[in-house]
Amino acid sequence: MLETGFAIFLGLVFIFIKLQRRTMLRLLRYDMALDVAVTLLTLAIHWGTFSGVMAATFAGLLCSLGTSAAKKAFGYIDGQFYHPGLIRLAV
Repeated sequence: MLETGFAIFLGLVFIFIKLQRRTMLRLLRYDMALDVAVTLLTLAIHWGTFSGVMAATFAGLLCSLGTSAAKKAFGYIDGQFYHPGLIRLAV
């Protein structure tokens, strides 16, 4: 279950990495909505078995930790203003 949840999370991380920096920073503004959407989507996809629901829950938890860490590390874009994190990105 944990391995499957981690694999789901890695897939989401790779998609997030492929986004343009501005798009990624704009999405990080809505970190809570992103966490809820990812968790609900993975739960809907993996619904039906206990191991699927646990994997989706673990992936949602990792997504929440990942978006919080990314927001602290890279910051976010609010409208036209960039709020930098610990690492300032060139946008």
